Amino acid sequence: MKRSSVLDSIIDLLLPLGLILGLVLLLNLNVGQTVAETAAGNAPEAWLKLLIGYLESGAEMAAAIVISAAVVQGFIAYVRQLFYIRQHIDATEKIRLQLGRRLALGLEFTVASDILRTAIAPTRQDILTLGAIVLLRTLLNYFLEREIRQGEERSKASE
Repeated sequence: MKRSSVLDSIIDLLLPLGLILGLVLLLNLNVGQTVAETAAGNAPEAWLKLLIGYLESGAEMAAAIVISAAVVQGFIAYVRQLFYIRQHIDATEKIRLQLGRRLALGLEFTVASDILRTAIAPTRQDILTLGAIVLLRTLLNYFLEREIRQGEERSKASE
């Protein structure tokens, strides 16, 4: 085994463990305090809260649309491939890679929505929850991107 392969294997093991440990630490912190005490006269304007609420909902809808469209397109491509007379061995792998790319984009929209949710006067609990969610989604996205990269390398090698 090459030295870079061993190093990559160690990183592939330590990164998820580190992220999981960070998540556990975030969830065990004392959440009784707020990040900043806001004075009654210094509260954010109602229209700003409303605008951010709409932006948050828009990001959630964008994530749902991207993920739903990816699932429908992937399913249609798979059904077409089933009825195609000369099936390519790597056709299913291409469908998986396309679905994975779109799921990664959907995850980015959900992270944006979570960030918007805590944009106005967050409490310590809000920030810790956001940190835990972002950490989980980052871990998921990391493995998804790694799987996509490995799949692309396999399809290039088979050509």
